[in-house]
Amino acid sequence: MSVMNEIEAPLVETQREGAVLTVTMNRPAQFNALSEALMDALDAELRAAGADESLRVVVLAAKGKAFCAGHDLREMRAEPGLDYYRTLFARCSQLMMTIQRMPQPVIARVQGVATAAGCQLVAMCDLAVAADTARFAVSGVNLGLFCSTPSVALSRNVPRKQAFEMLVTGEFIDAASALERGLVNRVVAPERLDAEIAAIAASICAKPREAIAIGKDLFYRQAEMGIDGAYQLAGNTMACNMMEASALEGVQAFIEKRPPNWA
Repeated sequence: MSVMNEIEAPLVETQREGAVLTVTMNRPAQFNALSEALMDALDAELRAAGADESLRVVVLAAKGKAFCAGHDLREMRAEPGLDYYRTLFARCSQLMMTIQRMPQPVIARVQGVATAAGCQLVAMCDLAVAADTARFAVSGVNLGLFCSTPSVALSRNVPRKQAFEMLVTGEFIDAASALERGLVNRVVAPERLDAEIAAIAASICAKPREAIAIGKDLFYRQAEMGIDGAYQLAGNTMACNMMEASALEGVQAFIEKRPPNWA
């Protein structure tokens, strides 16, 4: 399944292997800049994936040298106006929240540069694996445009002072620094990227779908709450989770010292 643009070139390509779906941005000549059409295509594919209960993991990838260079600046300047820009950034925010609201974990496959809203995409994914040649920046400030919407995701992944430094300097950090700061989970040689992601995906797929979906929803909801409310929500979530057949089987299997049967 692919979403096509006006000249029939696929803006987004998908490939499925078992329960893992790879969604690939396909604007390599434009460094996968987030045009309106690309954002709509991504959102449509991710929403469809989120509704597919047979899918367990989604990988967000990109073709070409760059993962994503942020918004399409030429398109942005073609129609200047406050209402247009409000609508544009609301559309981008909707895409980012689609990733968070999906029941499946989403893994960013970062093979190249991720800047501005591209760095935001990496931060919004649940997990991220980067090639050791990848680089990251929220560089809008270099153009007089503070990366306000990327700052929402960045500040929820990277310690505050380090996030703010990236935002006010616009300077790039390398993959090793991104790993140290918590923006990505793992850094590997480019030729190891797919194998590393496949290993993570396989580990997730070995767990009950219901537990992963319940846990992802709880993880993000509690993070925005005070600690009292977070514990109340978490306790209720665990109680409901314990009533799932997969949890009952998992606990019983542990007691009986045997592998769980989640088939």
